[in-house]
Amino acid sequence: MKHVFCIGELLIDFVAEKQGSDLSRADLFTKKPGGAPANVACAIARLGGNSKFVGCVGRDPFGTYLLNTLKENKVDISLAQRAKTFTTLAFVSLSEDGERDFVFSRGADKELEYDPELKKSIKDNMLHLGAATALLGGALEKTYGRYFFDALTQGAFISFDPNFRADLWKDDETVFVKKCMPFIEKSDLGKFSLEEAQLLSGKTDLNECCDALHEIGTKIITVTLGEKGTLLSTPHGKQTLPSISVNPVDTTGAGDAFIGCLLQQISALQDPYEILDNTTLLAKMVENGNKAGAITTTNYGAITSLPDQQQLSAIR
Repeated sequence: MKHVFCIGELLIDFVAEKQGSDLSRADLFTKKPGGAPANVACAIARLGGNSKFVGCVGRDPFGTYLLNTLKENKVDISLAQRAKTFTTLAFVSLSEDGERDFVFSRGADKELEYDPELKKSIKDNMLHLGAATALLGGALEKTYGRYFFDALTQGAFISFDPNFRADLWKDDETVFVKKCMPFIEKSDLGKFSLEEAQLLSGKTDLNECCDALHEIGTKIITVTLGEKGTLLSTPHGKQTLPSISVNPVDTTGAGDAFIGCLLQQISALQDPYEILDNTTLLAKMVENGNKAGAITTTNYGAITSLPDQQQLSAIR
């Protein structure tokens, strides 16, 4: 089984419960572990895969809590770093249908330093790049780019999720698009929301979005569509794969559960690249990813709601 290195942020989600989508109305917050790459690492490990988290938290109680959470979920945290800067926080407001509104207080995640020894470990394994805060500057952005280059030179299977957050890129969307282009160009697998696919491709029609992203370079494209399922696009064609019916209470982490489940399945293959020509196998993997994402929406918090293999297998 391949190791999946998940690069990026680990943070605290303060989730506002029992209120509308306006954070100004919130008066009750619950502490939850979060951060897209960390969520993905936990999703992989919960399903029996081998995930390694590469990111930075503060030397404070929140940082300790987060690393302990990953460890409890069987994620390898030996490559995680700690900084004097306070752990990154996100305040998350939930509407009645479970949709989210974010406000970030950025901290230690930006302090991640490059470790040259990691290059040897990446060889012939897998790298997942979640970009929620990784393209905002600081040491993290430089480190992120260097690990990306290492993956390219070491034959690693590369997965990219742009994790666009409007709150982080106010009036700077063109900068975000420009920074994402090298990753879209070279990644083997891209996971996008509909909004991200349209923003990054410059197209409106979903099929045209995928064609444009393929033209830039991404080999396998998944566009998550919520309750409508996921559009899978490869050089061999496109198909929309259904999700399952649930009553969502919190969509935080659903996309991370989806891509984590997909990566866990790919990592179990002797050769991850076999899915490039086996669309039947890939479609089945995407359907399982849809199930994992749907299950995650039925409880509050991302990591705490991720399914294990028993829960996933119980759904037919």
